Order: sequence, then structure tokens, then C-alpha cells
Amino acid sequence: MRLRAFRSEDAEALAEGYNDQMSQRFLTVVPSPFTVAQAETFIAERIDSLFAEGGAFYAVADPETDELLGGVGFDKAVPSRSQAEIGYWVGPWARGRGVATAAVRTMTAHAFKHGLQRLELITHWDNPVSQRVAMAAGYRREGVRRGAQPNRDGGRDDMLAFARLAGDDGEPVPRLLPDLPGGELTDGVVRLRPLGPGDVPFLGELLGLPDVVATSVPPVPPTAANIHQRCFRAEAHWLAGDRADLVIEDVATGAPAGDIGLFNDEPVTGQAMIGYSMLPAFRGRGLATRAAQLLALWVFAETSVARLIAGAVPANKGSQRVLEKAGFHQEAYMRSRLPGPDGGRVDDVQYVLLAEDLLTEGPRLDG
Repeated sequence: MRLRAFRSEDAEALAEGYNDQMSQRFLTVVPSPFTVAQAETFIAERIDSLFAEGGAFYAVADPETDELLGGVGFDKAVPSRSQAEIGYWVGPWARGRGVATAAVRTMTAHAFKHGLQRLELITHWDNPVSQRVAMAAGYRREGVRRGAQPNRDGGRDDMLAFARLAGDDGEPVPRLLPDLPGGELTDGVVRLRPLGPGDVPFLGELLGLPDVVATSVPPVPPTAANIHQRCFRAEAHWLAGDRADLVIEDVATGAPAGDIGLFNDEPVTGQAMIGYSMLPAFRGRGLATRAAQLLALWVFAETSVARLIAGAVPANKGSQRVLEKAGFHQEAYMRSRLPGPDGGRVDDVQYVLLAEDLLTEGPRLDG
């Protein structure tokens, strides 16, 4: 791709791109629908004002055909801090080709060449494509900005903030938790796939079961908002490297049977934790054991985790049996470690699995 000035003949493609369903989800400051006439006005007037305000906005074009592929620029410039906020869009006809990453990298280099020292890229939690673009362009996730973006429903959305400094090397940000090979893990009996927005009904049913609530931390039923947030933000957490939420599927039927998660909350020491729950109809068939083994094999092969831990309350003999069959070894009995019902505390039986355990004992995928 190459960057050039917008021209009047770009108006139709600009309107088409802004009216795309994905664009409309996140371009909340753009009218809906966005007409060709509005695009013409935007090109003729608004772009000049952006430059006058210290920003910039360029067309992203095909270097051979000059076809409009998208746009990229920066605004919200703060001269006293030598910083601005970068933004972009790519038309649906040009996605999946690396256009966005190339445009952001090129625009970033241009901005730094002309004196800016810091650029921010702000994106929605449920826009993992944009988060991947940011990381591929060398932008590091810095945190969450609460209520930073007005939405079309009259409320405000929390936003993820990524940033790149002029002194950064610009290399893609390394991932603590890579994507699954082929998007899933399977042994032919169970399949593990990432949790996503389409899993809200299933997860609500699973995590609302009384016995699942009783062994949750804390033992409180999740709200509908909690379930929605967990499903819609799952990929963002995976990209950040702090957790990986997966659905356990029964391969024979394709039905979701449970969930299993990796909580990578101690990367400095190389320790992570797993937790899982199963629907009653799929218990007692060894599916949870298989899921724990599959996840452990992936963790030790593809991440820097050296210790995989898990816990169960003393009365939960079924969960302890799952861990033992998956190769975990009981390591400790921790008194009053977890919050319990009615404000009390409960004990926790701790298990651990090391990579060398799998090498010496081997996985036991017989259920």
C-alpha cells in the first residue's frame, strides 16, 4: 500500500467503507448511514481542518491500481507533550492482506519523523482485529480507559489503550499466549476452542449451575453482564497474555460440554493456573481429564509456563480425581485460602503439574 491525499473520486469508496457493518460498530462518531454527499464534504473540508489542528489523514491506496483501500491518520494532538492518537479504517474489500498493519506502521514512522514522540491507538475490548494490528505495528498495551468512548446507545464504552514511543524498536509485540494451532486443540474425543461472543447462552447456563457456583471464586452467581463481558472480552485477554478461556466440546456431537481456562497471573515466575467446569450431562466420561491434559500439553510446548497449578475444595472429590488422572500431583493443603459461602472461608487442596511430569509419566488420554 501507499499513502496519498484523498481525492473527490474517493467519496463513493469512502462512504462504502464507513457504512460497512464492522466499521459502523466502532466508528461511533461517523453518521449512520454515511452518504456519498457526506463523504464528499468530509474530503473537501474536514481533512483540511484535521491538518490545521495539528493532525493528519491520508488515503491508503493500492500502489499499482491506486484503488482506495482505507484511511489512516492521527488527531487529538497535544503539542506540549509531542503526542497524538492514531486511527485507521480498511474497507471490507481490502481486509486480510496486512493493509492495516502496513498503514499504521507507515503512518507511525511519518509522525515520528515530523516530531511526535508518542502515539496512542485506542480500541474497543471486543475489537481483537484492531488489537492485533496494534501489536503487530509495535504498539504495547498500557491499560484500560474507563468510559472513554461514547457509544450509539447513549452510554460510554471502556477502551483499551496501546502506545508506541519514538524510541521503541517497532518490532511486533511478543505474545505470552500464542494462538492455538489451527484454532483448536483436539484428541478426537474432546475439542478445545477459544471462548467467544457466541457462547453467552452456554456459559450463562454452565456458570449458573448451583454446584458450579458453590466451587467458584467467589461463590457468587455471575450476572448477565458478567457473562457477556467474559465472552466478548475473551480474545482481548488472550492477546494480553493474562488468561485463555476455552470451550470444551464433545467431538461426537459438537455440543459444548464445559469450559476450561488458563490463568497466566504469574508470568515472572513461570506459574499459571487452570480451572474448569462441566455440564452435568457430560460428567463422568473423562472429558474434563482429557481437556486438562490437552491444555497442559499446549501450555508446556508453546508458552514459558513451567508450573501448572490447580485447586479444589476438600469436598470436591470429583475435581481432585480429574486432576490426578490428568497427571497433577497433590502438593499442599491450604487452610482458609478461598472465600466461601456467607462470608466464610474454605480450605483448598493444591495440585501441580510440571513439564517433566508429562515427559516421565506421559499423558494419559484414556479418560
